[in-house]
Amino acid sequence: MLSFLKYGVIFSFLFSVISLSILVIKTFFFGKKTLYAEPRGDGKKGILYAFGRGMMPWEKESARKHLPTYIGGMLYHTGIFVALIYLFFQIFYYELSRPIISLFRILLILGILSGLVLLFKRILLQTMRKISCPDDFFSNMLVNLFLICAIVHTFVAQTVPLLFLISIVMFLYIPVGKIRHCFFFFYVRILFGLFYGRRDILPPKTHKD
Repeated sequence: MLSFLKYGVIFSFLFSVISLSILVIKTFFFGKKTLYAEPRGDGKKGILYAFGRGMMPWEKESARKHLPTYIGGMLYHTGIFVALIYLFFQIFYYELSRPIISLFRILLILGILSGLVLLFKRILLQTMRKISCPDDFFSNMLVNLFLICAIVHTFVAQTVPLLFLISIVMFLYIPVGKIRHCFFFFYVRILFGLFYGRRDILPPKTHKD
């Protein structure tokens, strides 16, 4: 049974990656707009900005005005990343040291708390509820459950079937739900940096009087 679930995690992960890759490839069939203007800047610099300084809260108005939410989002995604690494180690039977396990537990707890806060914020704030759909709530709860299963497994090794089962459900859901933004984030940031870097809009210039 455990071997079946383990291979289920591997195949569902591959299914997710392949499905997401197909979605990206399909965007190339929309056609490419011809750019007639000469480049004024460097697209590579725009990409570096998009993945570097452009990710800082003071560079984004929405993050700057909602700093606690920004920090919560960072902790949430860090917890998710840690849970995925932990899952990888469990799939390939790699034993982690106690200090690493302790660090993972701290990051997972912070991720779970942040995820729950973001979920209740979406539920309780009317402005958030109005722009939310069922997928927003389900995706958050599914990922929260994945994080909870990961941290529980660090204490109770016998819960590994539950961790694998939730992982399978999550990987199968990623291509059809909002969780797929974790994949498209990088693709979109590259296009964003390339487009505005070519026009010399990014990185933004600092004007001095």
